[in-house]
Amino acid sequence: MSIKLGVLLSGSGTNLQAIIDRIAEGTLDATIELVVSSRPSAYGLKRAEAAGLQTMTLSKDIYADPLLADEVIATELKMHDVDYVIMAGYMRMVHEPLLAAFPNRVVNLHPALLPSFKGAHAIQDAYDYGVKVTGVTVHFADDKYDCGPIIAQQALAVEEGWTVDELEEHIHAIEHVLYPDTIQLLAEGRVRVLDNGTVEIL
Repeated sequence: MSIKLGVLLSGSGTNLQAIIDRIAEGTLDATIELVVSSRPSAYGLKRAEAAGLQTMTLSKDIYADPLLADEVIATELKMHDVDYVIMAGYMRMVHEPLLAAFPNRVVNLHPALLPSFKGAHAIQDAYDYGVKVTGVTVHFADDKYDCGPIIAQQALAVEEGWTVDELEEHIHAIEHVLYPDTIQLLAEGRVRVLDNGTVEIL
């Protein structure tokens, strides 16, 4: 069955593009009903408009009150009959109004193997730490930063001599496959959150 997505972004929108491309290919049973940006200059908005998607940008004034911002976003997404909220490089934390409106249906992508290297600088932090393995996590967002039930992870062996930019490129390459793949699992109804807070893939 096809699911309806609302995508939240703040930046270049490469993961949005990966989702758009997979839908166009017919390998992702979803439609994107609305793209919400926290920044009017985000290049992801241009990608959305090029694909004929409806967009919304919130002003800094609204974001000054994060709860109000999430209330506005939740209301818009509900009006668009969205099934899942997909955070694709969205550099803000989500709060109760959005989480309550979409329980276990707000999905985030993190460029490290959670619970390691939480926060906004995960790739740089992993690189600085000198890890031999890092990766990508897809998880349901909750009211804590980079927590919430983990749906999927993919590891990446860090090769000797890579620069941080090379590491970032490899991380993004994984994201652009893993995120649409995981959204497809949601579309197929194969993801279940258990009472103990872990995820079962059916």
